[in-house]
Amino acid sequence: RSMRAGLQFPVSRVHRHLRKGSYSERVAGGSPVYLAAVLEYLSAEILELAGNAARDNKKTRIIPRHLQLAVRNDEELNRLLNSVTIAQGGVLPNINSLLLPKKTAGAGDSLPVSSAGVIKKAKKAVAATSQ
Repeated sequence: RSMRAGLQFPVSRVHRHLRKGSYSERVAGGSPVYLAAVLEYLSAEILELAGNAARDNKKTRIIPRHLQLAVRNDEELNRLLNSVTIAQGGVLPNINSLLLPKKTAGAGDSLPVSSAGVIKKAKKAVAATSQ
């Protein structure tokens, strides 16, 4: 039946799982075909995005990290798989904007980023006034 439907996913196996599971007493003939098509589409979508993530990382093999990046960077897949934990997937790189260094207005009036810079400027100012 998968060949007739033009699918790679096994329609007969999906039908068997629908019958064995306690979803309903009866299963229509088109239901497993439709469900197999949806599962095949979702799998192809995730694998395509994961393959792109692997290629971006200069790898030829898809690892769980690539699956995690693919799912979490896609808005719809992230919403669908929000409660799913991907083993060995890691987390998305994210730095809160408050933790990033401050942007300076111009090159001449830039503020020192560290306290060491403030101390150096203060010492120079004291040395200049004492001479």
